[in-house]
Amino acid sequence: MGTLHTPLQQRNFWQLASLMALVLFLSGCGLNNIPTYDERVTATWAQVENQYQRRADLIPNLVETVKGFAAQEQETLTAVIEARSKATSIQVDESILSNPEKLKQFQQAQGELSSALSRLMAVSERYPDLKSNQNFLALQAQLEGTENRIAVARRDFIQAVQQYNTELRTYPGKIWHSLLYSDLQPRANFEATAEDAEEAPAVKF
Repeated sequence: MGTLHTPLQQRNFWQLASLMALVLFLSGCGLNNIPTYDERVTATWAQVENQYQRRADLIPNLVETVKGFAAQEQETLTAVIEARSKATSIQVDESILSNPEKLKQFQQAQGELSSALSRLMAVSERYPDLKSNQNFLALQAQLEGTENRIAVARRDFIQAVQQYNTELRTYPGKIWHSLLYSDLQPRANFEATAEDAEEAPAVKF
């Protein structure tokens, strides 16, 4: 490194060195934690949306397949169709994360759909031809896999929101929030259930 000959060069050097030291200090003090955690919430919510949409997309074919073997189970089939309609009618873009009541409605609607699907699967036990149908077996396997992915996505989302909200309420995150990120507010979260345990259970219908 060349010799610093003038006072101006020396001053510029020390200003730059001080700035670099400050950046390193602030980085170590969690300066970027809030936006990082916020992005994680957004990413995990996208996975929740994707998996619930995947389940919704499977249901029409499942209902039609069951109907072909058990048309007399109209009440159960109608319950699934209505529960799906209710669940998919709720707007699920990112704005829902700032609306606890809306998120609660979404969670309840998805829970009702899960219950309706469980009843439909129970009905299938009474129809051996349906249980052995290859199309039904394939749809059942896809649905079970999707339910497991939903459980994992919900768990990851709950943990991400907890981490983000905790950062806003505790130091030093509370300081950075007031100084730099006051536009970022706490996020709404699911009410944790057994399916959101740290080790997501395998879902079997």
